[in-house]
Amino acid sequence: MGEEPSIWEYFTRNWSTGQPGSIDTLLGDHIVMSLLPIVAALVLAIPIGLACVRWRLLYQPTAGLVNIIYALPSLALFGVFLAVTGLSQATVIIPLTFYAVAVLVPAVVDGLRSVPEHVRQSAVAMGFTPLRRMTRVELPLAAPVVLAGLRVAAVSSISLVSVGALVGMGGLGYLFIRAWQIDYFAPAIVGIVGIVLLALIVDGILVVSQRLLTPWVRARRSG
Repeated sequence: MGEEPSIWEYFTRNWSTGQPGSIDTLLGDHIVMSLLPIVAALVLAIPIGLACVRWRLLYQPTAGLVNIIYALPSLALFGVFLAVTGLSQATVIIPLTFYAVAVLVPAVVDGLRSVPEHVRQSAVAMGFTPLRRMTRVELPLAAPVVLAGLRVAAVSSISLVSVGALVGMGGLGYLFIRAWQIDYFAPAIVGIVGIVLLALIVDGILVVSQRLLTPWVRARRSG
């Protein structure tokens, strides 16, 4: 038998082959299946969090529900949706949206509750309508806490996509199965490095976004 190719050789040979198992195709699928749930979860979590802050009795049952969702095993949830959505990216995207909502709802609630009451009262005294107060005052001040939760949800989502390989939709997670099938560790190493780098890049983008969206936090720390 010939000598097995190195990890780098495996990567270069399989980066863009035009086949479904090509690394660049798997990476694209991984990005879609990990980031779409984050966007969808943020759109859902903000109004849910606002409702929980507005009607405080709603928060405890909502928190209990999202905790139950977060405790569900991802593989089992993927299997349930496989029977509904079939072999498609939705089988992974929908459950990961649930997980991200479970992380983001408490972050939104905590962020809104961290807004000082005197700031709210000042906005009311200045004649801000409830909608304008929410969009111009409360949500911007809650942004650091919300973005911190978004970072956790994003990294978790990027990691959990790989589990979807066990139901046929796992992005870079397919490389783990491939490594087991051919008894060669290079695909697994490429998959691990790719997932870690993707998580670091997305987290870095969110950190930069947080600094750009909350300049007063930097000013307060440097002051």
